[in-house]
Amino acid sequence: MEFKDFLYKRPDVKKTCEDLEALGKKIENSLDVEKIKTLIKEIENIKIEFESMMVICSIRNTIDTTDKFYEAEQEFFDNESPKYSSAITKISKILVNHPKRCELEKIYTSHWFKMMEVSLKTFDDSIMDELVEESKLTTRYSKLLASCQIEYDGKINNLSQMGKYSTAVDRNVRLEASKLIDGFFASHEEELDEIYDKLVKVRTKMAQKLGYENYLEFGYLRMGRTDYNYLDVRKYRKQVLDYIVPVSEKLFANQAKRIKIKDPEAFDMNLEFLDGNPTPKGNKDELVMKASKMYSEMSLETDEFFKYMVSGKLMDLETKKGKQGGGYCTYIPKYHAPFIFSNFNQTKGDVDVLTHEAGHAFEVYRASKHITNPDLMWPTMEACEIHSMSMEFFAYPWMNSFFGDDERKYKISHMSGAITFIPYGCLIDNFQEEVYLNYNMTPAERKECFRKLEKMYLPSKKYTYQPMWEKGCYWFRQQHVFNSPLYYIDYTLAQVCAIEFYEKNLDNHNNAWHDYLHLCDLGGSMSFLELLKEANLSNPFKEGTISKIINRLLPIIDSYSD
Repeated sequence: MEFKDFLYKRPDVKKTCEDLEALGKKIENSLDVEKIKTLIKEIENIKIEFESMMVICSIRNTIDTTDKFYEAEQEFFDNESPKYSSAITKISKILVNHPKRCELEKIYTSHWFKMMEVSLKTFDDSIMDELVEESKLTTRYSKLLASCQIEYDGKINNLSQMGKYSTAVDRNVRLEASKLIDGFFASHEEELDEIYDKLVKVRTKMAQKLGYENYLEFGYLRMGRTDYNYLDVRKYRKQVLDYIVPVSEKLFANQAKRIKIKDPEAFDMNLEFLDGNPTPKGNKDELVMKASKMYSEMSLETDEFFKYMVSGKLMDLETKKGKQGGGYCTYIPKYHAPFIFSNFNQTKGDVDVLTHEAGHAFEVYRASKHITNPDLMWPTMEACEIHSMSMEFFAYPWMNSFFGDDERKYKISHMSGAITFIPYGCLIDNFQEEVYLNYNMTPAERKECFRKLEKMYLPSKKYTYQPMWEKGCYWFRQQHVFNSPLYYIDYTLAQVCAIEFYEKNLDNHNNAWHDYLHLCDLGGSMSFLELLKEANLSNPFKEGTISKIINRLLPIIDSYSD
């Protein structure tokens, strides 16, 4: 089946919750493990149906935010899904406290039970109203960004379409594009402040209702982080400041020399080479064909996977009016179908979608072959990002087909970007930690806090011509800050692991690919640190890990001659 043929039907939430409650009571009253297994299977089927409808609705709503039908359906889920979550929570409580738990853990993994324990600490019927409000606010933010219409170059552009002007060789074009983007956010500053202020307050209220001092600890549990906390992350960020920020600044300085600008502004750093950034050769269909060839040659497993994605038309890649910005990968369990969403804009990011988001899709495609529990298809977010970021590196041998003469430029750009991204990701995380620890900060204080942290992690950034960013508003455009609180450090942790996979691949490709495939097959059956151990990857929180990985990389970076 193709995605357009996937049936959508609004679920009956009342009946769904009643059915779940009835199954929960049967489990609670049974000591027969075989019978409980049958009941859990029925619960899985209900989850698969409900969550598939929710995902299909979300995909179609983001593809066209002006579609009134799916706009109404998304509002329905915003209002009604907390009731479903409540019903699932009650079942989790029954399973976690069941006298046959030890036997069930052997069948369904101890990690699943730990995750249910965590979910019980982060959900209660008393926060239903707050969950609904949070969902409405995040939808409002996404729609606001999707509404962006900037008149430039004789046409109307959304934020994604402005990306190609931001990387133009002509400095005047880059400057003008940066001013227009800055201007869009300036025109909505008050509303964005209002949305985020309400989000911080409603999230803090949820946490405090459930007995937490603030959102930080609550948010870590909500992210399913069972084997590390924000104190571990602080130590990790310190390693990044000590070992990666100096290297990142050196790379920025090298880039400024390449583009021959002595005193670069932030908007200048969107240009990486004086004769232009590496650009993919071909339109959307041609790039997909090249990706098909790449995956057919990479391995039998990736060949099978990508043929499935193409035949099912499980990718929506081109930007268009009314489409939500950004990119993501999701999964529709009823149809065993990953789905990739993006906004191609004729930049190297288009190819990154076909490696990064495809890495996510490949993992869930592999895991769903033998994992039936929808809760265990994906691991927690930081582990999810290992699959995607590592695939970018595994794809290096095929970059010539995408970039032609720009292949070397792409590799310099990608490798440099992998390193310079880590301080930015830590900045976003550090900012959110400060926000949720100091939840009574005013909007002005938040901006001041962000700019102060930005000067620590990205000290060379200058915003002379971008008053919004100089004020400390750059985070307005980082959708995760609004829609996925505390989900950003995950990317940096995964980037460290992906770089280690790259280094392992240089030593022995077969061993590296074997470990990567094994990691994908494990899905979400283990915690983050347990998965790292299984994949023979280092613990990024451990002192010395960051210096070891970055030091191994330095000669490789230096080998790329400008």
